[in-house]
Amino acid sequence: MSVSTGPIIDQSSDPDDHSSNPSHGRHFAEIVDARLSRRSVLAGGMFAAASFLTTSIAGAPTALAAPRGRGRGPGTDGASLLGYEAVPLGYGDEVVVPPGYSATPFLPWGTPILGSFPDFRPGTPPIVPGGNTAEDQAQQIGMHHDGMHFFPLDRGGREGSSRGLLAVNQEYTDEFYLHTGTYIEDYTEVAKGEYTAEMVLKSQNAHGVSVVEVKRAGRKWKVERSALNRRITANTEMRFAGPATGNELVRTGADPEGTSPRGTINNCSHGVTPWDTYLTCEENFNGYFAIPEGSTFDPETTALHERYGVGGDRFNWGLHDARFVVTPDGAHEPNRFGWVVEIDPFDPASTPVKRTALGRLKHEGAFVQTARDGRVVVYMGDDQVNEYVYKFVSAATWEASHSAGTSPLDEGTLYVARFDDDGSGTWLPLVHGQGPLTAENGFADQGEVLVKTRLAADAVGATPMDRPEWTTVDPITGTVYLTLTNNAGRETPNAPNPRVQNRWGQIVRWEEAGGDHTATTFAWELFLLAGPPESGATIEGQDAFGSPDGLWADPDGRIWIQTDGTQPLAANDQMLAADPTTVDENGVPEIKRFFTGVIGCEVTGVITTPDQRTMFVNIQHPGEDGGSTWPQTDEFDTPRSATVVITKDDGGVIGT
Repeated sequence: MSVSTGPIIDQSSDPDDHSSNPSHGRHFAEIVDARLSRRSVLAGGMFAAASFLTTSIAGAPTALAAPRGRGRGPGTDGASLLGYEAVPLGYGDEVVVPPGYSATPFLPWGTPILGSFPDFRPGTPPIVPGGNTAEDQAQQIGMHHDGMHFFPLDRGGREGSSRGLLAVNQEYTDEFYLHTGTYIEDYTEVAKGEYTAEMVLKSQNAHGVSVVEVKRAGRKWKVERSALNRRITANTEMRFAGPATGNELVRTGADPEGTSPRGTINNCSHGVTPWDTYLTCEENFNGYFAIPEGSTFDPETTALHERYGVGGDRFNWGLHDARFVVTPDGAHEPNRFGWVVEIDPFDPASTPVKRTALGRLKHEGAFVQTARDGRVVVYMGDDQVNEYVYKFVSAATWEASHSAGTSPLDEGTLYVARFDDDGSGTWLPLVHGQGPLTAENGFADQGEVLVKTRLAADAVGATPMDRPEWTTVDPITGTVYLTLTNNAGRETPNAPNPRVQNRWGQIVRWEEAGGDHTATTFAWELFLLAGPPESGATIEGQDAFGSPDGLWADPDGRIWIQTDGTQPLAANDQMLAADPTTVDENGVPEIKRFFTGVIGCEVTGVITTPDQRTMFVNIQHPGEDGGSTWPQTDEFDTPRSATVVITKDDGGVIGT
């Protein structure tokens, strides 16, 4: 079918899509150009070709063989993992799933889960009399669902897939819907004079994480009034752990020891540990801080804040919360955000921990993989144009750490990736005293290396990427996947992205040397180029999508791909699945569209119950530019972010 290219992304409207990286390191686009031609991408540059993993990396596998029974590719004798009928591009204000599946909205913003269980009432007093207060919001599901995970409450019994805790990130707020219940363009600007302390607190209480016990009742799911239910917000007491704890750069007047940060914000994707805790990731924290006009800082502070893009006060919190006003005497509060935060979902009295050994950046996610030797490896993307890909490798096995009463996330090595022209790659250690990471170069100790993670990555020569987003690992092959959403600022076309701008994004994957996730070298290749066919995409026209973001490999090896941004033919955002072992004669993986979202939304967050018979998917910011009333589960037509529960009508496994 013929597919148009759609409108050009206007990235000038979102400062997070502008680079704050002054590094002159070779961009990933140049490396891809040197590595591949258009023909090699289509005709065997992917895992289907035996030539792929033959780079000169010690211990690297020579090829990735598809497990038998997992696909129709070479060496397999099974059927495709994708047994459903693909759905077309979506344009309406209802989610669409394949025939034989059902989708039901669940846990919309404002669902009561705590305390007095206040019902959702759109608007904030006194702007909307009778609207929900800040106190109400602290007892309700927050706004703008993102990454999430289902923790079974009975792992070994029959209830393991019918009762559990759903941990859901609440990334940010649309202030007009939060305070008025209706769409108002440029609300934070036109209403700045009327912001009250109550409004700021309500916005802060709509951020963070919701933990809620859910239970299947027949074919539906319901919220339990459980003692395990919890809201974690921008004001929740937390603690630091790891090498940056107590560092001068995280000390403030309110916390002179630098050990007790408060709150978590802009919680994007997530991770899950083998010891059953939840990792929530602080992404675009930089825009929450006001910098008064005329403020001057010392050169080191100025350089650090500029590198992270600090400033903007996008939610007006600085009007009534001095923590979010950056002054020469209070310049360190931004340094207390941008971390991965560990939460014990089974203990609502526990204190969340900011694990500083994982580095400070705009964390999109933190996928946790257990290595062969029992150590944990955490893969992370820094979601801004021209930023980097990281991984952390623990020093000890997680079981040994827990036996000793310590955390494996507090001691280990943080690495940043360099991608080379020949398809090889190297993990560069960010360790104080190694290479340029010395006191003479502005890194006094390991704590400073971690607070200044971006600067450290610049110094060692990491590869700038096109908005690194979610990572996942195929549980069968160990292959690592990474989404790169787009980079409309690119001015020079290259072979795998033969466009003036990288408007559509791509997915990269790699094998660690010897199949060992703790290795310091790897072999990489493009999995696919997104976009419509005429854009140079490597996917079929009917399966076209753009701006890949959310990513998850399910237990059978299906790669679920979610989108956030421009889609072919200006369609709504969507979710597709790829079978990496079912490939055509050009080595292109089979992809089918499974889900389409509603007007103005992002499709994000995906997980199933352990039996894979219930899937949870999030719809974020429906109607952010107006035009939506989804999910309208009550008498109010205010659009509300929500989780969607997907089941197969015959009770089967999702995707089959």
